Amino acid sequence: MSHTPNDLRDEFPEAVDVLHQLKIHDVHFAKLADTYHDLNREIHRIESDLEPASDARAEALKKQRLALLDDISEIVAKAKAA
Repeated sequence: MSHTPNDLRDEFPEAVDVLHQLKIHDVHFAKLADTYHDLNREIHRIESDLEPASDARAEALKKQRLALLDDISEIVAKAKAA
């Protein structure tokens, strides 16, 4: 299996422990992380030509992923500051 780019550990390499703790102790964060993971896998399949999708669909998914990443980034920053 190939490496899927844009994994949360890749996005926040300095906060791997924080990500792990948030996934365990914060239900909202865990849900966001799971949704991000699912979107990321779908985008990767589309970009790898394993799953057909229109350009509009691919762009909509990327925008959704980016919005989730913004939310996740905010939570991670707050957790690191605490």
